[in-house]
Amino acid sequence: MSVLPFRHKLIVLAVACALSPAAFAQQADSSDNVLPTVVVTSAPADGIARNAAIGGFSEAPLRETPASISVVTHEQMQERSIRTATDAVKYDASVQNSYNAVGLSDWFAIRGFTLDMGSNYRKDGMVILAHSAIPMENKERFEILKGLAGLQAGVASSGGILNYVTKRPTDEPLRSATFEVRERGTVYGAVDLGGRTEDKRFGYRINAAAEDIKSYVHGSDGNRRFVSGAFDWRLSPRALLSIDMDYQHKSQLTVPGFQLLGDDHVIPTGVSGKTMLNNQSWSLPVTDDTNNLGIKFEYELNDNWRTTLQANRFELRRDDAVALASGCPATNAPVGYCANGDFGLYDLRRDNDKRTVTTAQALLQGRFATGGVRHDLTTGISTLSRRDNFAEYLFTPADGPGNIWSGVQRGVTLLPTEPVALRRKDEERSVFVQDVLTLNEQFKLHAGVRYTEVDRVQFDASGTEIRNTDKGFVLPNVALVYSPRADLSLYATYAQGLEPGGEVPAGNPNAESVLDPNKSKQVEIGIKTDLTPDISVAAALFQIKRDNEYLNPTGMYVVAGKQVHRGLELSAQGRATRNLLMGASFTALQAKMEGTGDANVEGKRVGNVPRFKSAVFADYTLPQLPALGLNATWIYSSSKVFAPNSEIAALNKRVDGYHVLNLGARYRTKFGDTATTLRFGVDNVFDKFYWGDAANAFGGYLIPGAPRVFRLSAQFDF
Repeated sequence: MSVLPFRHKLIVLAVACALSPAAFAQQADSSDNVLPTVVVTSAPADGIARNAAIGGFSEAPLRETPASISVVTHEQMQERSIRTATDAVKYDASVQNSYNAVGLSDWFAIRGFTLDMGSNYRKDGMVILAHSAIPMENKERFEILKGLAGLQAGVASSGGILNYVTKRPTDEPLRSATFEVRERGTVYGAVDLGGRTEDKRFGYRINAAAEDIKSYVHGSDGNRRFVSGAFDWRLSPRALLSIDMDYQHKSQLTVPGFQLLGDDHVIPTGVSGKTMLNNQSWSLPVTDDTNNLGIKFEYELNDNWRTTLQANRFELRRDDAVALASGCPATNAPVGYCANGDFGLYDLRRDNDKRTVTTAQALLQGRFATGGVRHDLTTGISTLSRRDNFAEYLFTPADGPGNIWSGVQRGVTLLPTEPVALRRKDEERSVFVQDVLTLNEQFKLHAGVRYTEVDRVQFDASGTEIRNTDKGFVLPNVALVYSPRADLSLYATYAQGLEPGGEVPAGNPNAESVLDPNKSKQVEIGIKTDLTPDISVAAALFQIKRDNEYLNPTGMYVVAGKQVHRGLELSAQGRATRNLLMGASFTALQAKMEGTGDANVEGKRVGNVPRFKSAVFADYTLPQLPALGLNATWIYSSSKVFAPNSEIAALNKRVDGYHVLNLGARYRTKFGDTATTLRFGVDNVFDKFYWGDAANAFGGYLIPGAPRVFRLSAQFDF
């Protein structure tokens, strides 16, 4: 594959877009063609977003976008004390945890498909790596696109895209500080500062946070430090340059999940969500240091055409460590604890992982008409370069087993970790075009296609090449939107996506390498409407098919048959009365494996996917005391199957469903001239034990949901 010509095209387009306005704007001058004033867009007073950027290549109204999208705004993050993405996604029933262990990263599945850590997470539309926790302090909103995103993203797992939108400078001075205590004594503090110079040409937004972590899981302690800056320069009335950067350090002992017990593969009972299996005296924390730098240049060519050049670089350095609980020493089983709760105990470590991803994108967007048809055209090219450097895990057995019901201390010799080497390098190059054709007042046709070239090389620890992928893929996307009136839209879409390829599990040849990319397909129909000016509802019916990757009866990781997910999503949000704000999300999902030729899994439910999940939220302001507000969230999930391999899948092991109730309150007041908001919350009010995760990752683990947790915070706006 020739790389140089494509890069030449990127340079040519970038230069043409940035330096050649005459091609599109010969009649433009600085007086009548200017960039709009930079304003930090915010949700209305009810905190509900009306627009999102993740549905296409620029921000658009949610009601007019032919996709299922939900948004968590900054106002909602503050009101609900959202500090992590795990806190944010609980309000969307189509999203669930997927090996979301305490002390690790926020890892999710959407519509039953586990998201890929290296392609499905975005910051301002650009790829970031989710192997570590993504900070929320400098995020203005959190967007969730459900379903295929081949046109927007190229390589990305079927479930959807999570997009973190960065806070931008404010036109008015912003000075805000938040302090919080929770769990067993976690102390958290954050500041948010924004403003502009007198001439409004330069703006800034500074966020910083510090956290002393005392997790609800006893022993999973740690700390976190974060700082970020976002800056805007108005270079001319038509040109805007934006830069953002952030750094985070996080260190915490991670909490391993549980495996099944004995030859009968029994789901453990009598354990607690506070149980810590990684509680040895020699246990070391997982330590992550992340750096991110983003730059964006926007240039308005004339009233109808504009160009955007954008680049982002994300870097992660990690020291990974855990006292791993796995297998049964008495039977030499590598996975699955002994019937009496004993497990093999290992020092699992590697240091100095370094993973980087650099992305760039150039867009040319414009509006024009041909005959009676209006066009909103986007053309662009993008590149991605990824490098993963890591070592083989050190895997040293302790001098005896652990037990899930009794904390047993065992000794181990801490050996030096293995050397780090380049294990994976990716180069992706894409060309794409999308045209939104307004056929008449009622119909819009969204038509687009993306061509993506993937050049991926993977190596073993010695540097020997073990897999080479060099392929090109065409990804079409078409949608028809019918709007019989201004507050109602019906849509139908067909899309193709590009799966990144599944990661080979530990214990298999070439573990941690990934399979070749493969296509996925989706059809979806939906409806979006405003029942009243204050209440919006939406529904989507979809089917997604992709290659099925799993551990077969011989323990090999194979591709066989299709994974087919069919589902219905319903959502509603808005102000039911002047004092009552409500939101609801419901998802019904059938996820099966078809055409596998393996009786153990054929027609069986996919693991860790509930058939039904719902989330309902209400916020009530007392009419007699407007300063006081009460809120409640009710989350329900039906049962799931635990199916890390075909043997377990054949046994149809089920994890019970659960209900969780969260309650909260806020009180607004003033201390002197300082506006102050006090918030109190309790999650899992009835302290119910439940398995929040039945993930297939890392050989298959059951992870308990959080027990009852209290939090108290104070926000000061100066």
